[in-house]
Amino acid sequence: MELPAVNLKAILLVHWLLAIWGCMVFPGAYAWSNFTILALGVWAVAQRDSIDAISMFLGGLVVTIFLDIIHISIFYPRTSVSDTERFSAGMAIVSALLKPVSCCFVYQMHRERGAFLGPSQDHSAYQTIDSPEAPADLESRAHVPQGY
Repeated sequence: MELPAVNLKAILLVHWLLAIWGCMVFPGAYAWSNFTILALGVWAVAQRDSIDAISMFLGGLVVTIFLDIIHISIFYPRTSVSDTERFSAGMAIVSALLKPVSCCFVYQMHRERGAFLGPSQDHSAYQTIDSPEAPADLESRAHVPQGY
């Protein structure tokens, strides 16, 4: 199944709006975690060829899914919730629900930049240390004495 192409800027804009609205009722650690990840997303936008930037953004999104669940479950207001607090908590919940979808799109961008998760598949330039073959130019240099 091929995912549609989504602009990274659009993902950042949506999560930025949801994070701002969520911070009205969940300040502190919720704000720090979400805005730090958004800063990594801005880095990924600024350096389009960087695998590190998109990898850090993807990893951060995955971590903030769990952090958002913890923040919402611990700090959700339980008594006399105003409309503003209900809206803010709802936007934080929507943000937490949209993050796995965003992770799928960011993972697709991660692969488009030439990166992948898991062990490397390209072993063409790799030579083991215990390889019985030695480079030919080193063997020829070993027998020829060099003068200074």
